[in-house]
Amino acid sequence: MTRGRGYGGPHWRRVLAALANSDARTAYAQIVLGAELPAVLSGLKDHRRDRALAMLIESGLVQRTASGELVAPEAIYRDLLAQQPRRQAKTGVDRFLRLGRIERYPANVAERRELLAWIAGEAIRPGENLTEKQVNERLLSYTDDVVLLRRYLVDFGFVQRTPSGSGYFRPEETPAGQNGRA
Repeated sequence: MTRGRGYGGPHWRRVLAALANSDARTAYAQIVLGAELPAVLSGLKDHRRDRALAMLIESGLVQRTASGELVAPEAIYRDLLAQQPRRQAKTGVDRFLRLGRIERYPANVAERRELLAWIAGEAIRPGENLTEKQVNERLLSYTDDVVLLRRYLVDFGFVQRTPSGSGYFRPEETPAGQNGRA
């Protein structure tokens, strides 16, 4: 990889490394603002100045023109962004989650059932008896509205109330025709 270019353009690590160096960052600012080469980092010793300019050229932040001037190409940032991989389309329950929490409930009943089955399978073991407070604490990992989520889990049969109404449990068998874990 020569001059910071390879794989179709500048590499973001070299760009960040150059900008992390205070001499290079100052030189870059001066070049962007139109300073002539003799004025760039004029107060530094030659070896520090040369090293800073070399970092900028290697990273692709600065280019030397045919006449020997230094310019900051505007296309570098577009090139860096173009190197980023395209986001993969989310599949399964991930379509409804963000950072592991419910972003939205699916309107489609089958998809909602899939999401709820996954949450029940993750949060509560089959046959495990929990108090309402314990259920709420576990569901808080998935949403701030634990009451709504708990109600959905009960309505869809993934969680049941104990006969006394004092607690909740996940049945050993999932509701008929449903997969307990998506």
